[in-house]
Amino acid sequence: ARFGLFIHWGPVSLKGTEIGWSRGGDRRGYGSKGNQVPAEIYDNLYKEFNPTNFNAREWVALAKAAGMKYLVFTSRHHDGFSMFDTQASDYKITSPQSPFRRDVVKELADACHEAGLRFGLYYSQPDWHNSDAFTPDRHDRYLAYLKQQVTELCSNYGQLDILWFDGLGKTAKDYDGEGLVKIIRGLQPNIIINNRTGLPEDHDTPEQRIGKYQDQRPWETCMTICQQWAWKPDDEMKSLKQCLQTLVLCAGGDGNLLFNVGPMPDGRIEPRQVERLREMGGWLAKYGDTIYHTRGGPWKPTKTLASTRRGNRAFLHVLQWNGDSVTLPNIPAKILQAEVLTGGKATLRLEGDSIIVSVPAGNRQEIDTIIRLDLDQSAMPLPAVGFASPIKATASNVFHQMDEYAAEMAFDDDPHTRWATDAGTRQAWIALEFDRPRQIGAARIQEAYAPRVRKFEFQYRKGDDWKTLFTGTALGEKFKQSFEPVTAAA
Repeated sequence: ARFGLFIHWGPVSLKGTEIGWSRGGDRRGYGSKGNQVPAEIYDNLYKEFNPTNFNAREWVALAKAAGMKYLVFTSRHHDGFSMFDTQASDYKITSPQSPFRRDVVKELADACHEAGLRFGLYYSQPDWHNSDAFTPDRHDRYLAYLKQQVTELCSNYGQLDILWFDGLGKTAKDYDGEGLVKIIRGLQPNIIINNRTGLPEDHDTPEQRIGKYQDQRPWETCMTICQQWAWKPDDEMKSLKQCLQTLVLCAGGDGNLLFNVGPMPDGRIEPRQVERLREMGGWLAKYGDTIYHTRGGPWKPTKTLASTRRGNRAFLHVLQWNGDSVTLPNIPAKILQAEVLTGGKATLRLEGDSIIVSVPAGNRQEIDTIIRLDLDQSAMPLPAVGFASPIKATASNVFHQMDEYAAEMAFDDDPHTRWATDAGTRQAWIALEFDRPRQIGAARIQEAYAPRVRKFEFQYRKGDDWKTLFTGTALGEKFKQSFEPVTAAA
Protein backbone atom coordinates (compact mmCIF):
# COMPACT_ATOMS: atom_id res chain seq x y z
CA ALA A 1 0.00 0.00 0.00
CA ARG A 2 2.92 2.30 0.92
CA PHE A 3 0.85 5.48 1.45
CA GLY A 4 -1.96 6.30 3.89
CA LEU A 5 -3.78 9.31 5.32
CA PHE A 6 -3.55 10.07 9.05
CA ILE A 7 -6.13 12.51 10.45
CA HIS A 8 -5.87 14.24 13.85
CA TRP A 9 -9.06 16.17 14.59
CA GLY A 10 -11.23 17.22 17.48
CA PRO A 11 -12.64 20.23 19.34
CA VAL A 12 -9.10 21.53 19.98
CA SER A 13 -9.04 22.73 16.37
CA LEU A 14 -11.08 25.69 17.66
CA LYS A 15 -7.93 26.85 19.47
CA GLY A 16 -5.39 25.91 16.80
CA THR A 17 -3.16 24.24 19.41
CA GLU A 18 -1.85 20.69 19.52
CA ILE A 19 -4.32 17.90 20.19
CA GLY A 20 -4.04 16.47 23.69
CA TRP A 21 -0.69 17.99 24.54
CA SER A 22 -1.97 21.57 24.80
CA ARG A 23 -4.47 20.64 27.52
CA GLY A 24 -3.44 22.05 30.87
CA GLY A 25 -3.42 20.12 34.14
CA ASP A 26 -1.79 16.95 35.41
CA ARG A 27 -1.06 14.18 32.95
CA ARG A 28 -1.51 11.32 35.35
CA GLY A 29 1.31 8.82 35.10
CA TYR A 30 3.45 10.98 32.80
CA GLY A 31 5.00 13.49 35.16
CA SER A 32 4.51 16.63 33.06
CA LYS A 33 2.06 19.48 32.74
CA GLY A 34 0.59 21.43 29.84
CA ASN A 35 -0.51 25.04 30.06
CA GLN A 36 -1.49 26.31 26.60
CA VAL A 37 -5.20 25.80 27.19
CA PRO A 38 -6.43 25.45 30.79
CA ALA A 39 -8.14 22.09 31.37
CA GLU A 40 -11.50 23.63 32.26
CA ILE A 41 -11.53 25.49 28.93
CA TYR A 42 -10.10 22.63 26.87
CA ASP A 43 -12.60 20.12 28.30
CA ASN A 44 -15.56 22.31 27.32
CA LEU A 45 -14.53 23.11 23.75
CA TYR A 46 -16.80 20.35 22.45
CA LYS A 47 -19.83 22.42 23.48
CA GLU A 48 -18.79 24.95 20.80
CA PHE A 49 -17.48 22.46 18.22
CA ASN A 50 -19.95 22.37 15.32
CA PRO A 51 -18.08 21.39 12.12
CA THR A 52 -21.02 21.67 9.76
CA ASN A 53 -18.78 21.47 6.68
CA PHE A 54 -17.50 18.01 7.60
CA ASN A 55 -18.08 15.59 4.74
CA ALA A 56 -16.61 12.13 5.15
CA ARG A 57 -16.96 11.32 1.46
CA GLU A 58 -14.92 14.42 0.55
CA TRP A 59 -12.12 13.38 2.91
CA VAL A 60 -12.08 9.88 1.44
CA ALA A 61 -12.17 11.22 -2.11
CA LEU A 62 -9.16 13.41 -1.30
CA ALA A 63 -7.24 10.44 0.11
CA LYS A 64 -7.87 8.52 -3.10
CA ALA A 65 -6.95 11.53 -5.26
CA ALA A 66 -3.66 11.73 -3.32
CA GLY A 67 -2.90 8.12 -4.21
CA MET A 68 -3.42 6.93 -0.64
CA LYS A 69 -4.59 3.37 -0.06
CA TYR A 70 -5.82 3.60 3.55
CA LEU A 71 -7.00 6.07 6.17
CA VAL A 72 -6.41 6.18 9.94
CA PHE A 73 -8.53 8.53 12.06
CA THR A 74 -8.14 9.61 15.71
CA SER A 75 -11.15 8.05 17.41
CA ARG A 76 -9.84 9.31 20.77
CA HIS A 77 -6.62 11.13 21.61
CA HIS A 78 -4.89 11.67 24.98
CA ASP A 79 -7.36 14.44 25.82
CA GLY A 80 -10.05 11.78 26.30
CA PHE A 81 -12.62 13.17 23.89
CA SER A 82 -14.29 10.44 21.83
CA MET A 83 -15.14 11.21 18.21
CA PHE A 84 -17.57 8.27 18.18
CA ASP A 85 -20.78 7.27 19.93
CA THR A 86 -19.27 5.46 22.90
CA GLN A 87 -21.39 4.22 25.78
CA ALA A 88 -18.38 4.28 28.11
CA SER A 89 -18.31 8.06 28.53
CA ASP A 90 -20.46 11.15 28.07
CA TYR A 91 -17.40 13.13 26.91
CA LYS A 92 -18.06 12.48 23.23
CA ILE A 93 -19.08 14.03 19.92
CA THR A 94 -22.62 12.59 20.20
CA SER A 95 -23.22 14.07 23.66
CA PRO A 96 -26.46 16.09 24.08
CA GLN A 97 -24.18 19.01 24.98
CA SER A 98 -22.47 18.82 21.58
CA PRO A 99 -24.04 21.00 18.88
CA PHE A 100 -22.82 18.53 16.23
CA ARG A 101 -24.00 15.20 17.68
CA ARG A 102 -22.87 13.10 14.70
CA ASP A 103 -20.76 9.94 14.92
CA VAL A 104 -17.68 10.98 12.93
CA VAL A 105 -16.12 7.51 13.09
CA LYS A 106 -19.26 5.92 11.63
CA GLU A 107 -19.48 8.40 8.78
CA LEU A 108 -15.81 7.88 7.93
CA ALA A 109 -16.10 4.10 8.19
CA ASP A 110 -19.09 4.08 5.87
CA ALA A 111 -17.36 6.39 3.38
CA CYS A 112 -14.18 4.28 3.33
CA HIS A 113 -16.08 1.01 2.92
CA GLU A 114 -18.18 2.55 0.14
CA ALA A 115 -15.08 3.79 -1.73
CA GLY A 116 -12.94 0.69 -1.19
CA LEU A 117 -10.39 2.51 0.97
CA ARG A 118 -8.89 0.57 3.88
CA PHE A 119 -10.12 2.00 7.19
CA GLY A 120 -8.16 2.28 10.42
CA LEU A 121 -8.55 3.95 13.79
CA TYR A 122 -6.07 5.61 16.13
CA TYR A 123 -6.86 5.02 19.80
CA SER A 124 -4.94 6.49 22.74
CA GLN A 125 -4.65 4.35 25.87
CA PRO A 126 -3.79 7.44 27.97
CA ASP A 127 -6.83 9.55 28.84
CA TRP A 128 -5.98 12.70 30.77
CA HIS A 129 -9.66 13.54 31.21
CA ASN A 130 -10.50 10.28 32.98
CA SER A 131 -10.04 10.54 36.75
CA ASP A 132 -9.71 6.77 37.21
CA ALA A 133 -6.46 6.44 35.23
CA PHE A 134 -3.38 5.52 37.26
CA THR A 135 -5.07 5.87 40.63
CA PRO A 136 -4.21 3.20 43.23
CA ASP A 137 -7.80 2.11 43.82
CA ARG A 138 -9.52 2.80 40.47
CA HIS A 139 -7.10 1.87 37.70
CA ASP A 140 -8.91 -1.45 37.16
CA ARG A 141 -12.04 0.55 36.40
CA TYR A 142 -10.01 2.54 33.90
CA LEU A 143 -8.86 -0.65 32.17
CA ALA A 144 -12.48 -1.79 31.93
CA TYR A 145 -13.28 1.55 30.26
CA LEU A 146 -10.48 1.04 27.72
CA LYS A 147 -11.71 -2.45 26.89
CA GLN A 148 -15.29 -1.27 26.49
CA GLN A 149 -14.26 1.43 24.03
CA VAL A 150 -12.00 -0.90 22.05
CA THR A 151 -14.84 -3.45 21.89
CA GLU A 152 -17.17 -0.76 20.56
CA LEU A 153 -14.69 0.32 17.89
CA CYS A 154 -14.20 -3.27 16.75
CA SER A 155 -17.92 -4.11 16.82
CA ASN A 156 -19.89 -1.13 15.56
CA TYR A 157 -18.13 0.09 12.43
CA GLY A 158 -17.83 -2.86 10.07
CA GLN A 159 -14.46 -4.07 8.86
CA LEU A 160 -11.58 -2.40 10.67
CA ASP A 161 -8.24 -2.84 8.92
CA ILE A 162 -5.89 -1.11 11.37
CA LEU A 163 -5.94 -0.27 15.07
CA TRP A 164 -3.26 2.29 15.79
CA PHE A 165 -2.55 2.51 19.53
CA ASP A 166 -0.53 5.27 21.18
CA GLY A 167 0.53 4.16 24.65
CA LEU A 168 3.28 6.78 25.13
CA GLY A 169 5.95 4.34 26.20
CA LYS A 170 4.01 2.59 28.94
CA THR A 171 4.22 -1.18 29.33
CA ALA A 172 1.73 -3.78 28.19
CA LYS A 173 0.86 -4.34 31.85
CA ASP A 174 -0.09 -0.68 32.34
CA TYR A 175 -2.93 -1.02 29.83
CA ASP A 176 -3.36 -4.82 29.78
CA GLY A 177 -2.06 -4.89 26.24
CA GLU A 178 -2.51 -8.64 25.98
CA GLY A 179 -6.15 -8.36 27.02
CA LEU A 180 -6.82 -5.56 24.53
CA VAL A 181 -5.20 -7.47 21.67
CA LYS A 182 -7.19 -10.61 22.51
CA ILE A 183 -10.44 -8.64 22.29
CA ILE A 184 -9.44 -7.01 19.01
CA ARG A 185 -8.30 -10.15 17.22
CA GLY A 186 -11.41 -12.00 18.38
CA LEU A 187 -13.66 -9.36 16.82
CA GLN A 188 -11.49 -8.37 13.82
CA PRO A 189 -9.32 -11.40 12.93
CA ASN A 190 -7.78 -9.76 9.83
CA ILE A 191 -6.75 -6.53 11.52
CA ILE A 192 -3.26 -4.99 11.65
CA ILE A 193 -2.16 -3.65 15.07
CA ASN A 194 0.82 -1.35 15.59
CA ASN A 195 3.57 -1.70 18.18
CA ARG A 196 2.29 0.82 20.77
CA THR A 197 0.40 -1.60 22.99
CA GLY A 198 3.59 -2.40 24.89
CA LEU A 199 3.76 -5.50 22.64
CA PRO A 200 5.52 -5.89 19.27
CA GLU A 201 2.38 -6.84 17.30
CA ASP A 202 2.49 -6.23 13.54
CA HIS A 203 4.55 -3.16 12.65
CA ASP A 204 6.88 -0.45 13.93
CA THR A 205 5.97 3.25 13.96
CA PRO A 206 8.84 5.74 13.65
CA GLU A 207 7.37 9.20 14.29
CA GLN A 208 8.21 12.44 12.48
CA ARG A 209 11.25 10.80 10.89
CA ILE A 210 11.91 8.39 8.05
CA GLY A 211 12.57 4.88 9.29
CA LYS A 212 15.81 3.07 8.59
CA TYR A 213 15.98 0.30 5.98
CA GLN A 214 14.22 -2.72 7.49
CA ASP A 215 12.90 -5.60 5.39
CA GLN A 216 12.39 -8.27 8.07
CA ARG A 217 9.56 -6.49 9.89
CA PRO A 218 7.01 -4.00 8.50
CA TRP A 219 7.24 -0.35 9.51
CA GLU A 220 5.35 2.84 8.87
CA THR A 221 6.57 6.40 9.33
CA CYS A 222 3.91 8.73 10.71
CA MET A 223 4.60 12.34 9.79
CA THR A 224 2.74 15.64 9.56
CA ILE A 225 2.21 17.62 6.36
CA CYS A 226 2.76 20.76 8.47
CA GLN A 227 4.48 21.05 11.86
CA GLN A 228 1.55 20.28 14.17
CA TRP A 229 -0.64 17.16 14.23
CA ALA A 230 -3.83 19.15 14.79
CA TRP A 231 -4.75 22.15 12.67
CA LYS A 232 -2.87 25.38 13.34
CA PRO A 233 -3.46 28.65 11.47
CA ASP A 234 -0.60 29.47 9.08
CA ASP A 235 1.34 26.38 10.12
CA GLU A 236 4.47 25.82 8.03
CA MET A 237 3.69 23.26 5.32
CA LYS A 238 6.15 20.91 3.64
CA SER A 239 7.01 21.59 0.01
CA LEU A 240 5.99 19.14 -2.70
CA LYS A 241 9.65 18.12 -2.93
CA GLN A 242 9.80 17.33 0.80
CA CYS A 243 6.53 15.40 0.65
CA LEU A 244 7.41 13.26 -2.35
CA GLN A 245 10.99 12.59 -1.31
CA THR A 246 9.75 11.50 2.11
CA LEU A 247 7.38 9.03 0.46
CA VAL A 248 10.11 7.73 -1.85
CA LEU A 249 12.60 7.28 1.00
CA CYS A 250 10.01 5.40 3.06
CA ALA A 251 9.30 3.03 0.15
CA GLY A 252 13.03 2.66 -0.48
CA GLY A 253 13.52 1.67 3.14
CA ASP A 254 10.74 -0.94 2.76
CA GLY A 255 8.30 1.08 4.85
CA ASN A 256 5.04 2.98 4.49
CA LEU A 257 4.23 6.65 4.96
CA LEU A 258 1.17 7.56 7.06
CA PHE A 259 0.87 11.26 6.22
CA ASN A 260 -1.10 13.46 8.59
CA VAL A 261 -3.45 16.37 8.04
CA GLY A 262 -5.37 18.28 10.70
CA PRO A 263 -8.79 19.46 9.48
CA MET A 264 -10.06 22.94 10.34
CA PRO A 265 -12.76 23.66 12.96
CA ASP A 266 -15.48 23.78 10.30
CA GLY A 267 -14.70 20.23 9.13
CA ARG A 268 -12.82 21.05 5.93
CA ILE A 269 -9.23 20.10 5.23
CA GLU A 270 -7.29 23.30 4.61
CA PRO A 271 -7.32 24.13 0.87
CA ARG A 272 -3.53 24.46 0.56
CA GLN A 273 -3.12 21.01 2.14
CA VAL A 274 -5.74 19.65 -0.25
CA GLU A 275 -3.74 21.07 -3.15
CA ARG A 276 -0.49 19.57 -1.88
CA LEU A 277 -2.05 16.11 -1.53
CA ARG A 278 -3.54 16.35 -5.02
CA GLU A 279 -0.09 17.24 -6.35
CA MET A 280 1.29 14.11 -4.74
CA GLY A 281 -1.52 12.12 -6.31
CA GLY A 282 -0.68 13.57 -9.72
CA TRP A 283 2.92 12.41 -9.37
CA LEU A 284 1.83 8.96 -8.20
CA ALA A 285 -0.55 8.66 -11.15
CA LYS A 286 2.57 8.83 -13.36
CA TYR A 287 5.14 7.00 -11.26
CA GLY A 288 3.17 5.01 -8.66
CA ASP A 289 4.26 1.79 -10.35
CA THR A 290 7.68 2.39 -8.78
CA ILE A 291 6.14 2.75 -5.29
CA TYR A 292 3.06 0.52 -4.85
CA HIS A 293 3.45 -3.24 -4.45
CA THR A 294 7.23 -2.94 -4.31
CA ARG A 295 9.83 -3.85 -1.73
CA GLY A 296 12.73 -1.62 -0.74
CA GLY A 297 16.16 -2.20 -2.27
CA PRO A 298 18.28 -3.67 -3.68
CA TRP A 299 20.23 -0.55 -2.68
CA LYS A 300 19.58 0.81 0.78
CA PRO A 301 18.44 4.44 0.73
CA THR A 302 20.64 7.41 1.46
CA LYS A 303 19.67 11.08 1.65
CA THR A 304 20.19 11.42 -2.09
CA LEU A 305 18.74 8.21 -3.55
CA ALA A 306 16.42 5.28 -2.94
CA SER A 307 15.47 2.13 -4.79
CA THR A 308 12.47 -0.17 -4.95
CA ARG A 309 12.00 -3.51 -6.67
CA ARG A 310 9.37 -5.84 -8.04
CA GLY A 311 9.88 -8.95 -10.14
CA ASN A 312 12.87 -8.63 -12.47
CA ARG A 313 12.97 -4.84 -12.15
CA ALA A 314 14.62 -2.36 -9.85
CA PHE A 315 13.62 1.31 -9.77
CA LEU A 316 16.37 3.79 -8.93
CA HIS A 317 15.15 7.13 -7.51
CA VAL A 318 17.87 9.79 -7.65
CA LEU A 319 16.77 12.62 -5.37
CA GLN A 320 19.92 14.73 -5.65
CA TRP A 321 22.78 14.75 -8.15
CA ASN A 322 26.20 15.50 -6.67
CA GLY A 323 28.16 15.71 -9.90
CA ASP A 324 27.53 14.08 -13.24
CA SER A 325 26.74 10.57 -12.00
CA VAL A 326 25.77 8.39 -9.06
CA THR A 327 27.82 5.44 -7.92
CA LEU A 328 26.10 2.25 -6.72
CA PRO A 329 27.60 -0.86 -5.16
CA ASN A 330 27.41 -3.72 -7.64
CA ILE A 331 24.75 -6.41 -7.19
CA PRO A 332 24.85 -10.14 -8.09
CA ALA A 333 22.63 -9.65 -11.14
CA LYS A 334 23.17 -8.40 -14.68
CA ILE A 335 21.43 -5.20 -15.75
CA LEU A 336 19.97 -5.85 -19.20
CA GLN A 337 18.41 -2.47 -19.88
CA ALA A 338 17.96 0.96 -18.29
CA GLU A 339 15.11 3.37 -19.01
CA VAL A 340 14.68 6.85 -17.53
CA LEU A 341 10.98 6.96 -16.69
CA THR A 342 11.07 10.71 -16.09
CA GLY A 343 12.57 11.35 -19.56
CA GLY A 344 15.97 11.09 -21.18
CA LYS A 345 18.53 8.32 -21.43
CA ALA A 346 20.76 6.71 -18.82
CA THR A 347 24.33 5.51 -19.32
CA LEU A 348 25.62 2.68 -17.13
CA ARG A 349 29.15 1.38 -16.79
CA LEU A 350 30.98 -0.93 -14.41
CA GLU A 351 34.07 0.24 -12.59
CA GLY A 352 35.48 -2.42 -10.29
CA ASP A 353 32.77 -3.19 -7.71
CA SER A 354 30.68 -0.15 -8.60
CA ILE A 355 27.95 0.73 -11.10
CA ILE A 356 28.21 4.27 -12.44
CA VAL A 357 24.88 5.74 -13.57
CA SER A 358 24.74 8.96 -15.62
CA VAL A 359 21.82 10.98 -16.96
CA PRO A 360 22.23 14.16 -19.05
CA ALA A 361 21.92 17.33 -16.98
CA GLY A 362 18.84 18.47 -18.89
CA ASN A 363 16.99 15.28 -17.93
CA ARG A 364 17.74 15.35 -14.21
CA GLN A 365 14.63 16.15 -12.21
CA GLU A 366 14.68 18.45 -9.20
CA ILE A 367 12.48 16.14 -7.12
CA ASP A 368 13.19 12.63 -8.41
CA THR A 369 14.90 11.20 -11.49
CA ILE A 370 13.56 7.65 -11.87
CA ILE A 371 15.51 4.98 -13.73
CA ARG A 372 14.03 1.54 -14.34
CA LEU A 373 16.58 -1.25 -14.45
CA ASP A 374 15.64 -4.59 -16.05
CA LEU A 375 17.63 -7.50 -14.59
CA ASP A 376 18.44 -10.98 -15.85
CA GLN A 377 16.80 -12.50 -12.74
CA SER A 378 14.35 -11.65 -10.02
CA ALA A 379 15.39 -8.67 -7.93
CA MET A 380 13.46 -9.93 -4.91
CA PRO A 381 15.96 -12.37 -3.35
CA LEU A 382 18.95 -10.05 -3.85
CA PRO A 383 20.46 -8.97 -0.53
CA ALA A 384 20.07 -5.25 0.07
CA VAL A 385 23.43 -3.49 -0.15
CA GLY A 386 24.35 -0.31 1.66
CA PHE A 387 26.74 2.53 1.09
CA ALA A 388 29.76 3.16 3.24
CA SER A 389 28.89 6.08 5.47
CA PRO A 390 31.11 9.13 4.92
CA ILE A 391 30.60 9.99 8.58
CA LYS A 392 32.83 8.35 11.16
CA ALA A 393 31.55 9.13 14.62
CA THR A 394 31.61 7.45 18.00
CA ALA A 395 29.87 8.06 21.32
CA SER A 396 30.14 6.81 24.85
CA ASN A 397 26.47 5.86 24.92
CA VAL A 398 23.67 5.35 22.37
CA PHE A 399 19.99 4.98 23.23
CA HIS A 400 19.26 1.24 23.39
CA GLN A 401 22.17 0.80 20.94
CA MET A 402 19.75 1.69 18.14
CA ASP A 403 21.19 2.71 14.77
CA GLU A 404 18.63 5.49 14.39
CA TYR A 405 20.15 7.29 17.42
CA ALA A 406 23.79 6.48 16.60
CA ALA A 407 26.59 9.04 16.88
CA GLU A 408 26.66 9.79 13.16
CA MET A 409 23.07 11.06 13.39
CA ALA A 410 24.46 14.19 15.07
CA PHE A 411 26.52 15.04 11.99
CA ASP A 412 24.28 14.10 9.04
CA ASP A 413 22.84 17.59 8.45
CA ASP A 414 19.30 16.24 8.88
CA PRO A 415 17.13 18.05 11.48
CA HIS A 416 14.87 14.99 11.75
CA THR A 417 17.62 12.73 13.12
CA ARG A 418 19.65 12.99 16.30
CA TRP A 419 22.09 11.29 18.62
CA ALA A 420 20.49 10.19 21.89
CA THR A 421 21.65 8.46 25.07
CA ASP A 422 19.94 6.05 27.42
CA ALA A 423 17.55 7.46 29.99
CA GLY A 424 19.35 8.41 33.20
CA THR A 425 22.68 9.12 31.46
CA ARG A 426 24.26 12.06 33.27
CA GLN A 427 27.51 12.40 31.32
CA ALA A 428 28.47 11.39 27.79
CA TRP A 429 30.82 12.24 24.95
CA ILE A 430 30.51 12.20 21.19
CA ALA A 431 33.37 12.52 18.68
CA LEU A 432 33.63 13.06 14.92
CA GLU A 433 36.61 11.77 12.94
CA PHE A 434 37.44 13.45 9.64
CA ASP A 435 38.72 11.62 6.57
CA ARG A 436 41.65 14.03 6.52
CA PRO A 437 42.90 16.96 8.64
CA ARG A 438 40.51 19.89 8.31
CA GLN A 439 40.49 23.49 9.44
CA ILE A 440 37.55 24.28 11.71
CA GLY A 441 36.56 27.72 12.95
CA ALA A 442 32.99 27.37 14.19
CA ALA A 443 30.57 24.88 15.72
CA ARG A 444 26.77 24.70 15.52
CA ILE A 445 24.84 22.44 17.89
CA GLN A 446 21.09 21.88 18.04
CA GLU A 447 19.80 20.41 21.29
CA ALA A 448 16.66 18.38 20.55
CA TYR A 449 15.13 18.80 24.01
CA ALA A 450 16.42 22.00 25.57
CA PRO A 451 17.37 22.78 28.23
CA ARG A 452 18.85 19.45 29.32
CA VAL A 453 22.58 20.09 28.94
CA ARG A 454 23.99 21.73 32.06
CA LYS A 455 27.68 21.80 31.17
CA PHE A 456 29.71 20.95 28.09
CA GLU A 457 33.23 21.09 26.67
CA PHE A 458 34.26 21.29 23.00
CA GLN A 459 37.64 19.77 22.12
CA TYR A 460 39.84 18.89 19.17
CA ARG A 461 42.63 16.36 18.90
CA LYS A 462 46.17 17.46 18.22
CA GLY A 463 48.50 14.50 17.91
CA ASP A 464 47.64 12.22 20.81
CA ASP A 465 46.24 14.98 23.00
CA TRP A 466 42.79 16.56 23.29
CA LYS A 467 42.75 20.36 23.51
CA THR A 468 39.80 22.32 24.82
CA LEU A 469 38.51 25.08 22.53
CA PHE A 470 35.66 26.35 24.71
CA THR A 471 33.27 25.34 27.47
CA GLY A 472 29.72 26.30 28.34
CA THR A 473 26.79 25.69 30.64
CA ALA A 474 23.89 25.53 28.17
CA LEU A 475 23.33 24.73 24.50
CA GLY A 476 19.69 25.30 23.57
CA GLU A 477 18.17 24.90 20.14
CA LYS A 478 20.47 27.18 18.12
CA PHE A 479 23.90 27.20 19.73
CA LYS A 480 26.71 28.64 17.61
CA GLN A 481 30.29 29.44 18.59
CA SER A 482 33.14 30.81 16.48
CA PHE A 483 36.78 30.47 17.51
CA GLU A 484 40.29 30.87 16.20
CA PRO A 485 40.51 28.24 13.39
CA VAL A 486 42.35 25.02 14.24
CA THR A 487 43.41 22.06 12.11
CA ALA A 488 42.01 18.86 13.52
CA ALA A 489 41.99 15.17 12.67
CA ALA A 490 39.00 14.62 14.95
